[in-house]
Amino acid sequence: MIAIIQRVSEASVKIEGKIKGEIQAGFLVLLGITHTDTQEDVEWLSKKIVGMRIFSDEEKKMNLDLSTINGNILLISQFTLHASTKKGNRPSFIEAARPEIAIPLYEKMILQLEKDLGKPIQTGEFGADMKVSLINDGPVTIVLDSKNKI
Repeated sequence: MIAIIQRVSEASVKIEGKIKGEIQAGFLVLLGITHTDTQEDVEWLSKKIVGMRIFSDEEKKMNLDLSTINGNILLISQFTLHASTKKGNRPSFIEAARPEIAIPLYEKMILQLEKDLGKPIQTGEFGADMKVSLINDGPVTIVLDSKNKI
């Protein structure tokens, strides 16, 4: 499972011109699920996301986490994070999980993030054509891969 975390001052997602989810300060998280991901990946990644200390303290050091700043999460599924570009110029998405595997894990991630954060999160819609807007704060962008924990 791969997560791209972007520290944002605001972010939103629209589907068919209507806002589906929006947040102020917090994280826009793009989530890629592969066919070998499990509940263990969900739990590990959620704890890493919620505990990520990348907000500035009084001394301008990245030292604060989401709960300290009362931040929010906007979670967007993005199968293209598992694109293979080794051969040719057309990406292969063979490593991206099929919907029957990905959807339940995406839904589990929503519940796990809400549990770990202690409040509801905002989301896109799995498989939808989404238009994501954000103001990246910093910019700060972090990549997490549950298969690369060490």
